[in-house]
Amino acid sequence: MKINNTVVAAFAGLVLAPAIASAAVIGGTNYAAQYDYGEFFSIADHHDFKVILEGNPFPGSDMGAVARDLLPAMQAAKPRPALTFAYDVAAVKDQPDYRLVLVFDPANDLSSKEVCNGVSRFKPGGAGRFNAYAVYCRNNVPMSETTAWTPASSSSDPRVAELFRELFMVVWPDSHALKPQVGDGGRR
Repeated sequence: MKINNTVVAAFAGLVLAPAIASAAVIGGTNYAAQYDYGEFFSIADHHDFKVILEGNPFPGSDMGAVARDLLPAMQAAKPRPALTFAYDVAAVKDQPDYRLVLVFDPANDLSSKEVCNGVSRFKPGGAGRFNAYAVYCRNNVPMSETTAWTPASSSSDPRVAELFRELFMVVWPDSHALKPQVGDGGRR
């Protein structure tokens, strides 16, 4: 019986290793008390949504080409609102400035508050690794943040698109547990 368990475990390891190695890893997450998916949905649905890229996820590659390749990958993985990700979205006067900031190879001590205030610091990137710090900002306030990484050789690598599918579910969760709890909830 012991030998059968060993054979099964070895076989499972051989079969599952490629799937595990290619999967995106999502790091820790943080949500502001004010985070509300309904607010995100209302401002993003049928609108352009600003994305800011900081750093280059593939050093040595032309950032213009990288940005062009990342936009369709993000759009294909977009969250539920009928939004269009775009780099050049003007802020609407007298309205909050909502945006997603992606910092590639961020410094370990970079905070989401700094990111929402336009600060970026980087660490040396690892070859063959796509490493992003995603921060959803409303003006200078971080509403949600997380990190994600995956092995990838270029911005058109399918693993990058898969990372965005997983990442956006974490950046903009629609969980009722994250709804702001204010007042008595309308109960009388």
